[in-house]
Amino acid sequence: MESTLSVGDLLPAAVGIALSPVPVAAVILMLFSARARVNGPAFIVGWIGGLVVVGGAILLFAGDSVGSTGDPSAASLWVKTALGLLLLAVGVKQWRDRPDPDDEPATPKWMESIGAFTAGKSFGMAALLSGVNPKNLALNTASAVVIMQGGLEPSGEWIALAVFVLLASLTVIAPVAYYFIAGDRADATLDSMKTWLIRNNAPVMGVLLFIFGVKLLAEGAQGLLG
Repeated sequence: MESTLSVGDLLPAAVGIALSPVPVAAVILMLFSARARVNGPAFIVGWIGGLVVVGGAILLFAGDSVGSTGDPSAASLWVKTALGLLLLAVGVKQWRDRPDPDDEPATPKWMESIGAFTAGKSFGMAALLSGVNPKNLALNTASAVVIMQGGLEPSGEWIALAVFVLLASLTVIAPVAYYFIAGDRADATLDSMKTWLIRNNAPVMGVLLFIFGVKLLAEGAQGLLG
């Protein structure tokens, strides 16, 4: 069976996950803690683990219902339509909840205790943020559906999942790598990034979710009506 899958097919969902401001801000906060050299890598492993578990579970248990012949099944089209509607709804809510320019955005309560996190808690928090977060769950599911429709052998599907996970993790990996490379010189840059990410979380996510929601909804609806 000839594969119809390319990296470009995986990129939209991967970018949607990678550009999540909250987890990037969280890992940056960990890099200012006393356990930075342990918690930063633990967060990366947890983040990757959450994406792999969710994507892998879908590949293992949903392959028959989605189909892998290159032609989307009715089930996969309904999944895309439902995910598109979900992302649209969440995106609109995020945009409406964005703070006014003069307001100081509230930092999530759990972030205030990041300095006291252990490696295990850093791992667990990252796994939850990547795997269970509704937006990431929807995009991860959409990507798995695309992989299963790509006409790949089972081993190829797992390689495609690995590529997707790597792309979706680059923005979490980059601050930790920069911290280890630059040392104390990274503090000012990372602090500035963290402040911007927290302030702009709602509008950034609102726009991203709206764009990806429209894309998935259009693909699903077109297949169902075509």
